[in-house]
Amino acid sequence: MYWDPLYLLLIVMFFISLGAQSKVKSTYSKYSKVASSKGITAEQAVQMVLRHYDINDVSIQQIPGQLTDNYNPKTKIISLSEPVCGSTSIAAIGVACHEAGHAAQHATGYLPIKIRNAVVPVCNIGGSLGIPIAVVGIILATAANMVDFGFMLVDIGILLYSFVALFQLITLPVELDASRRALAVIGDESILTSEERHGAKKVLKAAAMTYVVALATALVNLLRFIVIFTGGRRRN
Repeated sequence: MYWDPLYLLLIVMFFISLGAQSKVKSTYSKYSKVASSKGITAEQAVQMVLRHYDINDVSIQQIPGQLTDNYNPKTKIISLSEPVCGSTSIAAIGVACHEAGHAAQHATGYLPIKIRNAVVPVCNIGGSLGIPIAVVGIILATAANMVDFGFMLVDIGILLYSFVALFQLITLPVELDASRRALAVIGDESILTSEERHGAKKVLKAAAMTYVVALATALVNLLRFIVIFTGGRRRN
């Protein structure tokens, strides 16, 4: 029986991913119960971050769900989830200011976020069609005796899928920078005390680990597919 160490690594990454998600939930839950001493709501904190960066064309809205907070650069709307929007907790302020950090990235022309937005369409195609195209290529090369065309499709499929890993690679510094901006303004504008800011940092650090795991998983997946499809080429 063939032993695939990369498959075992994927299983390990799966459980690490579950652990990272659990860490986010537990850390968020802990600091969502700790109210900021100044009583500033998450929505007010976002407004303070926007004013800090002199951003006047971004609006804020409340949306349903938990941890569904996001910033849409097309509509220039920061969406805060119901548990976050009106909350004065350290966790809510950290999460909300992180999204305001993304708005600041767009306003200041932060290059990595421009690159990430540019590769999103290709990433979507690569994630859904990359591997199926490679599989079709292997079938054509082995069963239909269309070797050259088949392995050309394999190469195209792997190339498309590699954009999934590229997206995760670009996403990591984007998310880290948004948190850095958020924490800097939280300190500069005295939104939270030094001790409270440390709690918000823990929340954002836990969230950042999910992006680290996502990147590692995407790279392992890419390597595994390369090995599988390269092996099929050698056998042919």
